[in-house]
Amino acid sequence: MITKPTVDRIMEATDIVEVIGEFVQLKKRGANFVGLSPFVNERTPSFTVSPAKGIFKDFSSGKGGSAVTFLMELEKFTYPEALKWLAKKYGIEVEETVDTTENLEEQNHRESLMIVSGFAAKFFHESLLDTDEGQSIGLSYFKERGFNNETIKKFELGYSPDQWEAFTGEAIKQGYKEEFLVESGLSVKRDNGSLYDRYRGRVMFPIHSFTGRVIAFGGRTLKTDKNVPKYVNSPESEIYHKSNVLYGLYFAKRAIREEDNCYLVEGYADVISVHQAGIENVVASSGTSLTVEQIRLIGRLTKNITILYDGDAAGIKASLRGLDMILEEGLNVKVVLFPDGHDPDSFVQKFGTNAFKTHVDQNKKDFILYKTDMLLKDAGNDPIKKAEVIREIVESIAKIPDSIKASVFIQECSRILQIEERSLNTELNKMRQAKAKKDHQQQQNHRPEPSPEDLLFFDEPEARVVKESDTQEKEIVRLLLLYGNKMIDWDGIANTYIGPFMIAELSDVEFEEATSKYFMEIYRQEVENGVLPEEQHFIHHKDKGIVDLVVTLLATKYTLSENWYEMHKILVPDEQANMKATILGAIFHLKKQKVGKILEKLRNELKVTTGEADQEILMNQYMHMKKVEKTISDYLGSVILK
Repeated sequence: MITKPTVDRIMEATDIVEVIGEFVQLKKRGANFVGLSPFVNERTPSFTVSPAKGIFKDFSSGKGGSAVTFLMELEKFTYPEALKWLAKKYGIEVEETVDTTENLEEQNHRESLMIVSGFAAKFFHESLLDTDEGQSIGLSYFKERGFNNETIKKFELGYSPDQWEAFTGEAIKQGYKEEFLVESGLSVKRDNGSLYDRYRGRVMFPIHSFTGRVIAFGGRTLKTDKNVPKYVNSPESEIYHKSNVLYGLYFAKRAIREEDNCYLVEGYADVISVHQAGIENVVASSGTSLTVEQIRLIGRLTKNITILYDGDAAGIKASLRGLDMILEEGLNVKVVLFPDGHDPDSFVQKFGTNAFKTHVDQNKKDFILYKTDMLLKDAGNDPIKKAEVIREIVESIAKIPDSIKASVFIQECSRILQIEERSLNTELNKMRQAKAKKDHQQQQNHRPEPSPEDLLFFDEPEARVVKESDTQEKEIVRLLLLYGNKMIDWDGIANTYIGPFMIAELSDVEFEEATSKYFMEIYRQEVENGVLPEEQHFIHHKDKGIVDLVVTLLATKYTLSENWYEMHKILVPDEQANMKATILGAIFHLKKQKVGKILEKLRNELKVTTGEADQEILMNQYMHMKKVEKTISDYLGSVILK
């Protein structure tokens, strides 16, 4: 367990904007920062970060919390993993109460897979650098490819010895469990139950997660035997889903944000060579077709993708339709071709960084226009083929969510295709209407039938009462968070804080909503211990329900601009201007609601009670509660109709 002083140092050092900025492109808006949600696909930013409060709130998914919570939600870290990631980022030494060195007995299944993958990366890297076989075969190959020592170390390149059990034997000797060796794909089980190495005699390319941990491998053979697959890649596992991973993204993410552009290449060597040349905003789809999840990963950092193709025309044509997905996600796509016989790796190795940049700048072409040119050349003078080309181009444009951008492409393609803009727009509208109809139909098909419980919720007044009760209870929690540590400044009350005052006033009120009730128990306990808990105490609380509640109450989707009054001459009421009305109003509204429920219960009991003595007791209780209700109502200035 990480010690509390260490946790405190981590929290003090953490800049939530800086941390989340590594994963999401943030823009300043007033006192906060906003960006697109990394949890759901959206067009309009609803993700907000408050540096003053140290919290984020995603209004699309409902998720919120601290920098630690963010890492746990996005990267599926455990609480200790998130803390250690932050400690590493800010150079803080982690002190733990027990020795939990990354070794044998990690309790968490996912963490165990991470640990064994990390051990494998270290083993392969050391085999490359420190063994005769690794140096003569693996290291010489990387040197021939032009990779320098710094690059080899940075990307943790390695070599797996050409032996059946070199890695597996060492891993078992070190105490790593067979189940994790097999599940991670590092070892393969024979029919007799024994294990052998998956990557024998291959140079190794570790694949890193967004946060830099090794989660998988690509192993390339150096043999010329055509029966041996050129690449062997890790199988899917709990920590590795290839459709969600881009090779090199961990090393590229900062440069992608700074350059506001991402170069997309095909293979590991392309990424490494281009990165080594000083062009670091480059990633690869790891030998798979580009997926929506990978596109969204890039979209969190930039809206601009430049695809760098080699000279293989057949391969380019095969990938064109898949690139429509990028347009559909609202990203801008440009295409660059390299001369025949060259890919990004060979071009930058032969001609250098400046020539590479010049070639990209002079040859990049918008994807839609590039696709139009290529398909038109193939169609030649055949009118049927040309009509098919037109339809396919309009199909791509129809996927662009930005209508203004789509209109610009329609104009440009009208000129290139030599067809009236009106005809293209007609076809475009037909496609959009068809898509809208299809989407609507799918929504209808997937919409569940209302259950009896759902109908009960809308029909029963009791359900609405509970809903109102939740709202009133959460208002108390919000006020305690914001003003609990402020002094009372009304009715001559001195030396009293709002928090203890509210706790005392609500001592006779039983909260119903589970999380609000738990919050009040924590707050009351802290007050009894002589502590006034502030919002950070709850933002970093170990209970996720408490964190979600607190962040939801502290975060707001809307903020007034600083020049609001100057523009509109409208004053917005400030609850702090009359704290007495704000605090007592919330207390009495909650009490009134609770009294209302008690009266309703008494009325129901009176209806079914037959004994005269019992009826008198209930009536006395009822009259007493009516007096309480009137007192509250008089304060609130409301009229009770019952």
